[in-house]
Amino acid sequence: MTVATNSDPLAGFATPTRNWFTRVFSAPTPAQAQAWEAIGKGHHTLVVAPTGSGKTLAAFLSAIDRLSGEPRPEPATTRVLYVSPLKALAVDVDRNLRAPLQGIAQSADQLGIEIADLRVGVRSGDTSAAERRKLARNPPDILITTPESLHLILTSAARGTLRGVDTVIIDEVHALAGTKRGAHLALSLERLAHLSGGDPQRIGLSATVRPPERVAGFLTGSAPRRPTEIVQPPSGKQWQLDVVVPVEDMTDLSAPPGEDAEPSRSIWPHIERRVLDQVMAARSTIVFTNSRRQAERMTSRLNELHSEELGLGTEDGAPAEIAAQAGKSAGVQPAAVIARSHHGSVSREQREQVEAALKAGTLPCVVATSSLELGIDMGSVDQVIQASSPPSVASGLQRVGRAGHDVGAVSHGTFYPTNRGDLLETAVVVQRMREGRIEEVPRLENPLDVLAQQIVAITAMEPIGVDELFALVRAATPYARLSRAIFEAVLDMLAGRYPSEEFRELRPRITWDRQQNLLSGRPGSQRLAVISGGTIPDRGLFGVFLVGGEDAGTGGRRGPGRRVGELDEEMVYESRVGDVFTLGTTSWRIEEITHDQVQVSPAPGQPGKLPFWRGDNPGRPLELGLALGAFTRELSSLAEPESRERLADAGLDPNAIRGVLDYLAEQRAATAGLPTDKQLIFERFRDELGDWRVCLHAPFGTAVLSPWAMIIEARARERLGIEVNAHASDDGIVLQIPDTDAPPPTAELIMVEADEVEELVTSQVADSALFAARFRECAARALLLPRRSPSSRSPLWQQRMRAAQLLSVASRHADFPIMLETMRECLSDVFDLAGLTEIHRQLAGRSISVTEVETPQPSPYARSLLFGYLGEFVYTGDLPLNERRNAALSLDLGLLAELLGKDAVSELLDPSVIEGVEADLQSLSPERHATTVEQLFDLLRSAGPYSREELTARTEPDPEPWLAELLASRRVAELLINGRRRLAVAEDLGLLREALGVPTPPGFGSPPPPAEDPVTALVLRWALTHGPFTAGQLAERYGLGEATVRHRLQTLTASGTLVEARFVDGASEQWCHHRILGLIRRRMLAKLRDGIEPVEPSTYARFLPAWHNIGPEPGLYGVDGLLSAIEQLAGVAVPLSSVETTLLPSRVRDYSPAMLDELLASGEVTWLGDGAIGEHDGWIRLGVSGLDLPRPHRDPPTPLAAEMLQRLQAGGGWFFEDLLVGDAGRSDHATALWQLVWAGLVRSDTFGPARALLSSAGSRRGKPARTASGRRATLSAVRAARVARLSSPVTAGRWSAVGAPAAAPNAQFTALLLALLDRHAVLTRGAVQAEDTEGGFAAAYRGLSVLEEQGQCRRGYLIDGLGAAQFALPGAVDRLRDHTDQQVGTQVLAATDPANPYGAALGWPDRTGHRPGRKPGALVVLDEGRLVLFVERGGRSLLTFTDDRDSLQRAAGALAAAIGRNWLGTVLVERIDAASVFDPHPLAEALTGHGFRLTPQGLRLRPSEG
Repeated sequence: MTVATNSDPLAGFATPTRNWFTRVFSAPTPAQAQAWEAIGKGHHTLVVAPTGSGKTLAAFLSAIDRLSGEPRPEPATTRVLYVSPLKALAVDVDRNLRAPLQGIAQSADQLGIEIADLRVGVRSGDTSAAERRKLARNPPDILITTPESLHLILTSAARGTLRGVDTVIIDEVHALAGTKRGAHLALSLERLAHLSGGDPQRIGLSATVRPPERVAGFLTGSAPRRPTEIVQPPSGKQWQLDVVVPVEDMTDLSAPPGEDAEPSRSIWPHIERRVLDQVMAARSTIVFTNSRRQAERMTSRLNELHSEELGLGTEDGAPAEIAAQAGKSAGVQPAAVIARSHHGSVSREQREQVEAALKAGTLPCVVATSSLELGIDMGSVDQVIQASSPPSVASGLQRVGRAGHDVGAVSHGTFYPTNRGDLLETAVVVQRMREGRIEEVPRLENPLDVLAQQIVAITAMEPIGVDELFALVRAATPYARLSRAIFEAVLDMLAGRYPSEEFRELRPRITWDRQQNLLSGRPGSQRLAVISGGTIPDRGLFGVFLVGGEDAGTGGRRGPGRRVGELDEEMVYESRVGDVFTLGTTSWRIEEITHDQVQVSPAPGQPGKLPFWRGDNPGRPLELGLALGAFTRELSSLAEPESRERLADAGLDPNAIRGVLDYLAEQRAATAGLPTDKQLIFERFRDELGDWRVCLHAPFGTAVLSPWAMIIEARARERLGIEVNAHASDDGIVLQIPDTDAPPPTAELIMVEADEVEELVTSQVADSALFAARFRECAARALLLPRRSPSSRSPLWQQRMRAAQLLSVASRHADFPIMLETMRECLSDVFDLAGLTEIHRQLAGRSISVTEVETPQPSPYARSLLFGYLGEFVYTGDLPLNERRNAALSLDLGLLAELLGKDAVSELLDPSVIEGVEADLQSLSPERHATTVEQLFDLLRSAGPYSREELTARTEPDPEPWLAELLASRRVAELLINGRRRLAVAEDLGLLREALGVPTPPGFGSPPPPAEDPVTALVLRWALTHGPFTAGQLAERYGLGEATVRHRLQTLTASGTLVEARFVDGASEQWCHHRILGLIRRRMLAKLRDGIEPVEPSTYARFLPAWHNIGPEPGLYGVDGLLSAIEQLAGVAVPLSSVETTLLPSRVRDYSPAMLDELLASGEVTWLGDGAIGEHDGWIRLGVSGLDLPRPHRDPPTPLAAEMLQRLQAGGGWFFEDLLVGDAGRSDHATALWQLVWAGLVRSDTFGPARALLSSAGSRRGKPARTASGRRATLSAVRAARVARLSSPVTAGRWSAVGAPAAAPNAQFTALLLALLDRHAVLTRGAVQAEDTEGGFAAAYRGLSVLEEQGQCRRGYLIDGLGAAQFALPGAVDRLRDHTDQQVGTQVLAATDPANPYGAALGWPDRTGHRPGRKPGALVVLDEGRLVLFVERGGRSLLTFTDDRDSLQRAAGALAAAIGRNWLGTVLVERIDAASVFDPHPLAEALTGHGFRLTPQGLRLRPSEG
């Protein structure tokens, strides 16, 4: 097009274009008219306009018009490049371009004008390999792509197709500016300009943005060669924004109308009901949520409610296993589906189906995250609903803009706050949306990780001069102020010049010829940049695929089918095969879990778990926080009528207005003030433990408050000498301060000099979990932690482990580029230090005041803060894979010699393993030989210098031609070291000169000296490339004095880098690097695992009872034997009714109740309640001295119980008579006392009350095995008489409150794992989950791995079919294998007995109909380890698992013998396998043969008859 010369905006277009436009549209929008003028002048152009203003057509129409009138160049190249931040948006634009292309072509045909036939192509992550090849062979005129795909094209042979690009259109540019993804794109654009040799015109399309000048600068680069023009016409966009609260009082959340449920403590049911009503009243609706998990939950609930309204109901039942983090959904029939979810973890195919269905009007509602936020045209959407406050004002405008997307249409949005704090924020966000006061685009400068990645990609394609590359990089706005020193530091890092020898394991990514100042890529660098490129962090997500896909081509083996979506790693760890979960409105059953995939089959209509994903939630910007504070201050200054009017003007409905005003009034009454932009509230109160809690109420957001919390923690340690736990949220900071004799905490605790803020935060953040997590992401972006393959996932725990190893080295070098970048990211991108500093300046200047108040209980604002604090505590405590848990459970292998003694280390290490490790480190193993010139160079760089003979032994084939090449290019030099000729890389010449006095050969200039002590650097290199070594070996190699070497070795040992011990028998003192020692240890463990053949599950079932000393005759005897049995049972929850009838008598041959009483009286054994089972039974945990039992963490259920507990907490043992309080009767007190027992809050010093409770049931449960006789019985009776006093038997003895655990959490967790190992011998996922261990199997796995490193257990594939994650006590493995051919006969066990492996380590055998379970009172009968019978509580119903008559005969005999031992009392069998006992059945015959008598009611056997 040409520039319009008159007032007609279309005058510059060719006639076909102008005719098409006037036929289709009434007139151009102001944004289009002004954009065409700027574009026609050839200027770089930023078009800023709201959604629905025709921005995309404004950019494309001029390009289409121009290309239509130009001949296609030869060879063909792409001329217009469109870059979209979203793949879905790219596809959307491709579809929308068809109308103008087709319309202009038809217009030209009618006019008889010949125009070019333009081709459009799409290249994104979803483009198939075949389509990518087609695009490379025949490039389209217009290419639609994403930033990541543009990077891939520029780093491939297809980059030549972009040489002719003259126009670049970047859509939604505001979403890229100020981000690392944007910095990555900025460098790609400069690479494109460098490739084309020209200056392509850049056109940016943006929603309303502030300041537009900053975004324009990002778009055009730091030194544009064209003028830049910002097109931002006044916006006439119309908005209808409503804030709705669906309940009258947000503190009184009764069940929604029409629901019979108990009163809810959540507002979500009310929101869901109202949202459904709105959806039903409209044609099309988009509901936005702030997380994927919330989107899945909302979708599920809307469909369930709709199903109920249609009278279709939902599937009853619950998922096979409800994970700790996952909710559940009921299954619904397809006809009831009114909503579907749309987010990044749903597959592309499903997202496209959802989008198409909404546009077509066949799907009334889509529940989405930010995946639909940007400018995708969703057709005629009637309304947008936002559940909870949007993340920002800009985000709110983008989301509501999806409704009324057409030019001039009104966008209707309804906002549902989820709590009273959220309500206030929503009001402010909506007000600022109306005013167009969006947040400022952040400024991002010099992200070094992105720079490193792009440098590798650039040099991989062709050599480039250092000066030329520096100019290219600085042309990108994010790097406009990059210094030459920092730039060269990044080049040094990529070229392999590291500040320490400990970095030597990092391979160089580029080659830097310092003589010619030329950079080039190393072999494999192009593949590395492609596989690991991009800026989006790898979260280790599992792909979800349909099971049984197409033939994978490996011997007929079938691969996975189409992709369904992806799941969070922790969600997968909490799932098992057979579980059902909901994703994208569809239920899926897990069929297989591999190392990187979850394979599923459809389970339509089945109830299932709702998935969850871990992610970063963006905090409130300071700008929005200040606005929130100002709004609060404004409301507090108005009278109530004016406040109501002000809130109504902001769009709040009457309920919302009432909620805001009540919330503010209650807070003002509690704290005599409100937190605003000019006043902070310092509120303190005591918690339930008597410690101080402080809530600093401030609305400034986590970017400001998180670093402030770090400062407070550090200052408390420094000034008060105590550990203060501080947690920051958007609305304040919660402090937990231990109770001391010091005065109460004051606001002085939070004050700091403004000039000290940056220094204090910098010193604290380096040791934080935040820094570790960001370092991992930065190192991955910089290609220091590359992915192994583009198609396989890298587990998050593995990423963390690799990153932790690198961080442990890098943390000692603060100027290492990735350390610098991580610190910059934390201080500038995550934290807002400038804002925090300014707040402290205003605090010092008294323009912001602090009001101190002490309250008897938390204020309304404080309760909201404490809820977030609790959630954070639970999250970090339960998340086994985060950096804190890794640090807590990691074993420092450098302490191995200290733990075991220096001479004992050699007993643990296998010399053959040491030889194998050293052969690999030295590349002497055939598989480690250098096979290319670059591998030879890496060998010299990491482990040299070497002689030619040594290199020959390490290469395949002859290395001489490669050496000649390296010597000629001056990358390698030949030197004389200690009288022997050696070859060294050029980067080492300075090191060898300084350490050994070796002169630098001519032609290599004057290499700079190393950053660290040169002799120490050589010692470290030797240690990192050898197994255990002596000082003499190293001294002889380099011609150094042995005393000099020994001094360095001792220094490195003191720092923990090296370990000194006798690693090999017959050797003198030796040293080994702690990382090499860890490698040796891991190789040894792997060798041990490989030597273990798995046994059949039935072998484990035969072995486990024997492990518990259960056999034809119990294996233990006497009080000592009883103590051994209880040690093995310690900590597991078992029914009280089974303790003295089955559990203990089956293990201890001469068991009597007096023996247990004796151990309880001596304090060697304790017991603790853990939940009632009916009125006269409950779960208990037996414990032994020194082991803290798990606490149930329940509150007193009644006021009387709470009053009794308060008295007991005074300390000591109390008789029941002393606990009577108030007017309640003795019976009420006894009930309350046992309520406290079952809550785990109170314990007794005797087992008598528990026995009495069982005997009070009024029905025979079986008696304890035997009563005591002789002197012990007499003593027991005397003791009982002495303590009984006036109490009833169920309240006799002394009672005391259960104290807090004595051991530290880590020690307590380790003791728990050791107890689990002792109980199960082989610990599997099923066994851990059966005991409901805190943290689940993921936490146990990490802890067990540490115990394995310590030699306290072994990991291996021990039992067939139970997965690879199995851990065993060392002595248990041989005993387990001994049971392979050992016969144990038929055994009867309590179903809840840990000696019963079924329902725990082993699954219950498959059967139809009624299923067994680990139920109180039930029994199992095993025949040679195979489950034969399941006996329900009381024996009325039996389930069989075999048809073998001999096996049933033996099982019937064993059951009759158990009844004879009074394990069940009198048994009357009424049903076998759900059929009447009178129906023919082999088991009925077997029972009759073993003494059961046929009665009119069934088969009966009394204990006296058994």
